[in-house]
Amino acid sequence: MNILFFLTPKEDVAYIQETDTLRQAMEKMEHRGYTAIPLLTEDGKYVGTVTEGDILWQLKRQGFPSLDTLEHSSVSEVKRRREVRAVSVSASMESLLERVLEQNYVPVIDDNQIFIGIVTRRDVIRHLQEQTV
Repeated sequence: MNILFFLTPKEDVAYIQETDTLRQAMEKMEHRGYTAIPLLTEDGKYVGTVTEGDILWQLKRQGFPSLDTLEHSSVSEVKRRREVRAVSVSASMESLLERVLEQNYVPVIDDNQIFIGIVTRRDVIRHLQEQTV
């Protein structure tokens, strides 16, 4: 089976860019109800994932500034405490399953390292459940 079967495409996934402010990142996460969000370069390459915890620790380091101050803080300044690794679109199902065991979602990149979407643990488990019923 091809991992594209499970792919939620980029246009249906909220993400942030390195040029976004910390406030923009927080508001996007709040609006979508995300606890973690992919971080991309301006040209669409996957950099990593920013989590609520990463933002909380950044706020602590900054002395819990006002929201207005966060408009001048770049999300790229946030230290990410956990690596959420991507898989290539041509990765095997075995590789995808290894990542799904460790991560709630798996970013998917093309051959040029461009982010094309995510595969969620929920979608993989739902598919496996349907196969056993």
